[in-house]
Amino acid sequence: MAAMSRTTLGVLLALVVYLLYTTGDALVKAVGDRLGIFEIGLLVTLFSLLPGIFAKPRGETWRDAVRVVHPIEANIIGILRTGASMLITYSFVTIPLAEAYCIVFLIPVFITILSVIVLREDVSLERWVLMIVSFLAVVVVVRPGFRELELGHLTALGCALCAAGATTLTRRVATTEKRFVLFLLPGLYTVAFNVVALAIIGFNWPGTWDLLLLLAAGLLGGFAFILFIAALTMAPANRIAPRQYSQVVGALIFGVLFFKELPDELALAGLTVLILAGIANVLADGARARISSRWAEYRARRESNPPPPVDGPRI
Repeated sequence: MAAMSRTTLGVLLALVVYLLYTTGDALVKAVGDRLGIFEIGLLVTLFSLLPGIFAKPRGETWRDAVRVVHPIEANIIGILRTGASMLITYSFVTIPLAEAYCIVFLIPVFITILSVIVLREDVSLERWVLMIVSFLAVVVVVRPGFRELELGHLTALGCALCAAGATTLTRRVATTEKRFVLFLLPGLYTVAFNVVALAIIGFNWPGTWDLLLLLAAGLLGGFAFILFIAALTMAPANRIAPRQYSQVVGALIFGVLFFKELPDELALAGLTVLILAGIANVLADGARARISSRWAEYRARRESNPPPPVDGPRI
């Protein structure tokens, strides 16, 4: 029962994480027509490092907190997350938010595939089916069309690949690697990349309002990443990944309220299918966990109280 509660908490935490990420993405898009992607990347990343103050465990010195247990994996995670951050920032400011999200929602598919290949996690047939249905529902909701393939579409695909790889590696080392290291290294890599880029092309300081929006986006992203690492220590990656489809709800709401992206009847139908598939996925997980728990309790009772022997027929 404890294991089931821990997994459920991880899944619920993932839903909170994706809501925070979606809000931060909308804030980034809001300033995208006034600032370059490198200014956005640098400032959002610097602000996202502020929640790291809360990520250092109590009782550890800063030297202990930054001591890397898995240097190769941790640095690869940092590089992949830097690539994902910069690629999706370009997508958000150059193509419609809905189209960017449609491609980014390939992340759960890539994560599930990698969780089987790299982490050797078991993925049930119904979860594969529900994940495919969820993805198809996303396509129906946002219907990008892709009449002309732009660079922003390719960078969104690159983001999906980088993010899936980083998440899979994070899941692999999350239980033994320092959480603060997993939080800090991607930020340092991203800051370094943007500083080099801005040193070449020049830096334009944002206005007060844009700076506040970037501050909010950075803080949301920083807290979300800390919670994301915690979620991965509680639940398998293939259970976390399908919950990313919940971001489409936030994307549609922000699109309607702030970016004049109005869904039509077909999009609403796809959204309904998406929500139902997500609920079915959660219910399937809960039913499977209850059946497993009850079967384990039944076996434990049988072993502790074996039935009395039955005498055979007397000859």
